[in-house]
Amino acid sequence: MDNRYSKYFSEQSMWEKLKKFGKAAGAKVVYAVLLLFYTFEDKGVGLKTKLSIAAALGYFILPTDAIVDLTPLIGFSDDLGVLLFTLSAVAGSITPEIKAKAREKLHEWFGEINPDELKEIDNKTF
Repeated sequence: MDNRYSKYFSEQSMWEKLKKFGKAAGAKVVYAVLLLFYTFEDKGVGLKTKLSIAAALGYFILPTDAIVDLTPLIGFSDDLGVLLFTLSAVAGSITPEIKAKAREKLHEWFGEINPDELKEIDNKTF
């Protein structure tokens, strides 16, 4: 992941993007963002890992990416690709507590989620 996107990451911007586009992005994208964010917050995670996460979240936040986020159905596909790539790279830092926290927040926003919908992401982090 190109670290030039890390300058676009801020917690406030991330929550604003999720609030504005979370439903359109879908549970899979939101879950990936939450996993990365909660991993980023973990004090036991090293700087290199945090820089990778900041770059991926910065890409998600950035309003001008490869596929415009306002495009129905495919607008977040490039974001998901970046998020999945980063999840694979930092999977060793994602604890069961982080996963539980992300799922709890996801449930708050989306209600009951079909576990199959998140299988692709969970496969990257187990």
